[in-house]
Amino acid sequence: MTFIDKLRARWRDADSLLCVGLDPDPARFPDRFVGNGYADTAEALFAFCRDIADATARYACAFKPQIAYFAAHNGGEAALQRLIAHLNAAHPDIPVILDAKRGDIGSTAAQYAIEAFDRFGADAVTLNPYMGRDSAAPFLQRNDRGCIFLCHTSNPGARDFQELDVGGLPLYQHVARAIATGWNVDGNCALVVGATFPEELKVIRGIVGDMPLLIPGVGAQGGDVEAVVRNGATVDGTGLVINSSRGILYASTGEDYAEAAAGAARLLRDEINRYR
Repeated sequence: MTFIDKLRARWRDADSLLCVGLDPDPARFPDRFVGNGYADTAEALFAFCRDIADATARYACAFKPQIAYFAAHNGGEAALQRLIAHLNAAHPDIPVILDAKRGDIGSTAAQYAIEAFDRFGADAVTLNPYMGRDSAAPFLQRNDRGCIFLCHTSNPGARDFQELDVGGLPLYQHVARAIATGWNVDGNCALVVGATFPEELKVIRGIVGDMPLLIPGVGAQGGDVEAVVRNGATVDGTGLVINSSRGILYASTGEDYAEAAAGAARLLRDEINRYR
């Protein structure tokens, strides 16, 4: 089953557009992860994310670990590898998106593709299209895996370059059209579009048809759920992978951290569904 097939099946079977972002910050972990048998930070990274994922799985259409939150720590990449192996074994129906935002010349990109898909075992990876199609080719060729390209991101600085006028249209629209019409030959592409720019989201949906859109920016960044669904959902009420990280991960810093995360995931899943 391809990434897109797996994602569509999960939308249907779980009745969810919620993506649980796994961005673990040890400074915000519950006290139980300080000592108490956790020999090092890497072990705590794995255990915390495992518990959150297991608690929220029933509400998730995808998991999205962010590689920097692991790679910043000694042993962190091994913890990430272990975590994705757990996700694939315990929750095989839920696609895993490696948030790495890779983008480099072809020979280096080929190594990054091996890293994302073979070393870590992710179903999809986020990518930066700035260097052009040849930098994306090693990922696109893995047509059973997903390639999720930055288009219009959620951060305030997104306007600095992404909205520059290029031949009468902002750059992000050129990116959306190029990927939808030229790069998506095998149907394994998706785009990152920030929840904080709902009008741009509407424009992008009009350009790319039913291509999946990964939506960061709901929750801590202030994105509006109703506006996201209204402007971004496809005709059948799907097409979106709406990510929340901090609002779920740190719903509680007490012993009920996993239960609280599950409650936060359920509430956001249900809020999304009210507007579908």
